[in-house]
Amino acid sequence: MWSMIVIAALILTIGGLFYLWLKFQKFGLIRRIAGDRVWLRRLLGAVVLVLFGIGCLINPINAIIVLLHLMVFWMVADLIALIVRRILRRVRKNKEEAPSEEKKETKERAYRPYWLGIGVLLFSVVYLSIGWYLANHIWVTTYDLSTDKDLGQKTLKIAFFGDSHIGTTFDGEGFAKEMKRIQEEHPDLVMVVGDYVDDSTTKADMIRSCQALGELETTYGVYYVSGNHDRGYFNHRNFSYEEMVAELEKNNVHVMMDDVELVADPFYIIGRKDMSMRDRLDMEELTKSLDPDKYKIVLDHQPRDYTAQVASGVDLVLSGHTHGGQLIPINNVGVWLGVNDKTYGLETRGNTDFIVTSGISDWAIWFKTGTKSEYVVVNITGK
Repeated sequence: MWSMIVIAALILTIGGLFYLWLKFQKFGLIRRIAGDRVWLRRLLGAVVLVLFGIGCLINPINAIIVLLHLMVFWMVADLIALIVRRILRRVRKNKEEAPSEEKKETKERAYRPYWLGIGVLLFSVVYLSIGWYLANHIWVTTYDLSTDKDLGQKTLKIAFFGDSHIGTTFDGEGFAKEMKRIQEEHPDLVMVVGDYVDDSTTKADMIRSCQALGELETTYGVYYVSGNHDRGYFNHRNFSYEEMVAELEKNNVHVMMDDVELVADPFYIIGRKDMSMRDRLDMEELTKSLDPDKYKIVLDHQPRDYTAQVASGVDLVLSGHTHGGQLIPINNVGVWLGVNDKTYGLETRGNTDFIVTSGISDWAIWFKTGTKSEYVVVNITGK
């Protein structure tokens, strides 16, 4: 699937560059400089290629994201302008306006500001700036659930987050500040549902982040399951996955790899290996010997095993991975393609509640549209 996405992105990028090259030639400044010299107008229109090249030197993925947004917005604006022009022509025909009175393009008209292009550029800047803000600022999202099972207390408060990808939108100290915000919630449990670190995470930031988790004061502790990025893809980090696990355990974080813990007797926590790991156990095997009358919380990075989780009789499943769909209009592509069971939010299937977070940070893409960065608080009222 990823190869198809990459190929499609490359094709759209090439097409987008050509389309924007044609559009940039319409700007009044370029037309004024080039005059009647078509070759010069085409050359000056290539400024978009230069800007894209500079963007690729800074960050190729986000240069492509910006280019594709600009292309789509311009195409939509062109379509709207075309519809408006056709409506106006019909109005003029109805008024029996003489063809000789129709305005022809003169040099003065050609040099006028290209308002449609200017509008598209301004809209793109505002839209992507909002997307950057949504990715780089963190909200708290709260869900209230209830159960007929005994939790050992009236309300169990869980704070959880995923996809911190430390080193992207915040470093180790930035992560520690967010943990202080979570501490203000006074949670009974803190859950980390994978993609805690990334290939760009430094060892110093990893260590500081683990210390921040160790500084949290909770009733029952901090629990972690791995995501597909935690082990790294390119082997150029200055620490190993094993070193990270050791640092987490050093700070009293429960690292769960297809493990089950009975916490203070009232409820279970089931921490799963990531779906990318071939040796991970299935839900039936993990839950077959558990007391059915006790509340069961599952930590599973990728939201893509809902059928088995409902069948196993667990009560709550917490996941991340999707980044809330990341960008409009691809938010739900993972669900449409059958890669994920859900993109974002709360859903109940059978007797099981599922929550997918959009993540506390971001990955390679600098923007979130149609979603935002968050950590989640779940209040569960028991019998």
